[in-house]
Amino acid sequence: MQTWKRKNSSGSGRTKKKWVVPALTAFFLIFTLVAGAFDFPNYWNQSLAWAGNLTGLNTSVLEIKDVPYRLGLDLQGGTHLIYEADMANINNDDQEAALEGVRDVIERRVNSFGVSEPTVTTSHDNRIIVDLAGVLDVSEAIKQIGETPILEFKEENTEVGRAATAEEQQIIDTANASERQRADDILLRAKNNEDWEALKTEFNGQDLGWITAKNETLGYLVQETLNLWTKEGSFAYKVIENEEGLNIVRYVEKKDSKRMELSHILICFEGKLRCTDPISAIEANVQLTNLLADLTAENFVQKAQAYSTDPGSKESGGYLGWIEPGQTVPAFELAAYNLPVNGISEVVETEFGYHVIYKKAEEFVPAYNLERVLVPLTTLNDIAQVDEQWKNTNLTGQQLKTARVEFDQNTGSPHVSLLFNSEGADLFGQITSRNVGLRVAIFLDGLPISVPTVQDAIYGGQAIITGNFTLDEAKMLAQRLNAGALPVPIHLISQQTVGPILGKISLEKSIFAALIGFALVGLFMVGIYRLPGIIAILALALYAVLNLAAYRIFGVTISLSGIAGLVLSVGMAVDANVLIFERTKEELRAGRDLRSAIDEGFKRAWPAIRDGNVTTLIAAIVLYGFSSSFVKGFALTLSIGILFSMFTAIAVTRTYLLSAQRITWLHKTWMYFTGVKEIK
Repeated sequence: MQTWKRKNSSGSGRTKKKWVVPALTAFFLIFTLVAGAFDFPNYWNQSLAWAGNLTGLNTSVLEIKDVPYRLGLDLQGGTHLIYEADMANINNDDQEAALEGVRDVIERRVNSFGVSEPTVTTSHDNRIIVDLAGVLDVSEAIKQIGETPILEFKEENTEVGRAATAEEQQIIDTANASERQRADDILLRAKNNEDWEALKTEFNGQDLGWITAKNETLGYLVQETLNLWTKEGSFAYKVIENEEGLNIVRYVEKKDSKRMELSHILICFEGKLRCTDPISAIEANVQLTNLLADLTAENFVQKAQAYSTDPGSKESGGYLGWIEPGQTVPAFELAAYNLPVNGISEVVETEFGYHVIYKKAEEFVPAYNLERVLVPLTTLNDIAQVDEQWKNTNLTGQQLKTARVEFDQNTGSPHVSLLFNSEGADLFGQITSRNVGLRVAIFLDGLPISVPTVQDAIYGGQAIITGNFTLDEAKMLAQRLNAGALPVPIHLISQQTVGPILGKISLEKSIFAALIGFALVGLFMVGIYRLPGIIAILALALYAVLNLAAYRIFGVTISLSGIAGLVLSVGMAVDANVLIFERTKEELRAGRDLRSAIDEGFKRAWPAIRDGNVTTLIAAIVLYGFSSSFVKGFALTLSIGILFSMFTAIAVTRTYLLSAQRITWLHKTWMYFTGVKEIK
């Protein structure tokens, strides 16, 4: 009798593809090691160096470059500022462009702090958020950021170095006579016992600190003060003139000090000032350990060239020359001062990084504490700018109505179109008519943003700037021009400073808490689920290194809230494994064999895992789009973690379990779940 039966294709599929599961298992395990090496390149590179020394092979080609993690302000210290832009005088259509222009100007300004990767972002409510890692002088940051953008048009100076005309010299002489009289008046007021501190405040006086007569810039003041037989606590009896101008000097006191001939090795790392290529603090500590192992006075130059991250120190072998009192930051000077000649210091940390100092020589010299009021003398350059490449015109951003990107009708290439008001049109016509064939530069905040050459005199108030721009370059130039043409006042509404010590403590505690949490989760999984628990730990290890690798590759800023998001996503990854194992356990108790129980367990757990993770992912996306930067860190790391947790729970854990199922000697009841009597 003939009958119809369903063809069982699953068995033959497994037979044909027996290699797939072992291959995937090997791939995931190897990928875990590779990603771990990428996350912790120092340990990988040290292992390669050890293997190379042992075998004599060149292993340097396998070394991995350390891409430092970006730490938030709460983990490395710094300044967090929030500004609100005043759009009252800006048309609605121009507000978005104006806000972006302000953001760009602020970003250009904060770059002058030497901070590695400052963050400047905008929000939907006309706010600009500024994060300056490592910058603790909040008053200086506020001062530099908070000024309205200045747009200027300047023409080339064709009279560089010329002498003053008779008329100009008369102006200079008149100004100098007035300045000398003002300096004499200030000195007279000081001698008549008028409050010196009030005089310094009124005329921007300075405390020069401790200076020796050999100081390259201020030694002249010391020498002249002594030549005038000035006593401690008194004023030099006449005004001292030097290249800076007219000095009213008060000699405060004298002490014995010393000049030191120094070299140093500087290792700069994330969060420190003026790092051109910052490394992580962990890598900096590893480099210091290697450096100090065999550092001597004889090999100091070679070590400085090999280890210094500062280009100047690397090129000079760390040589700083003769250092005067007060010339370096206090922590550095104190460490150097206490060193014996030919001595090498312990590690000294300053705002620039880790230093190791070598003292080659020293000489004892008197140091003098001076204060002064400086009255600058007017020079030809002040009235005619003869020493500068560019000279001012009267054309500024106030006369520029707007700038926009347009396209050439013939070539289709982008250019920037400028429209001036009537006053600006007249000024621009005069400027271009006398500069045909010459360049007229556009400066924003004192820096050139475009230096086009004038082809013809341009009248009528409309002009274009061409130059083989890409579209992005043209948009950026127009944005910067509008930042000066549409000055938007900004108001500081929030400021926060986090000290580096607090940040370091927060980071250490966060790492410690994460390690303890991971260990406790591992113990729980092994204790409850045994072999599947070990498999879950392997999957979680891949999950962890994938997260860290993503943070490095995509430049995710890690903050305390971000670490909280990571920890929560770890919990969700564990929860997914728990769901899978519990469903698998139920199938085993129902009498299924191990393979079919695994398949059915994953099949039944998947809807719950999918729904739970998707709803959490939606919530994280909403948080990221409508919250502050601190909450965004939580939402971003949580989102990344959710995506990786679904992958590791469904794909990786399943692959590992199927590989274990193929090994018959692992079919021991005690190796699997509690409450299961028999493994088939």
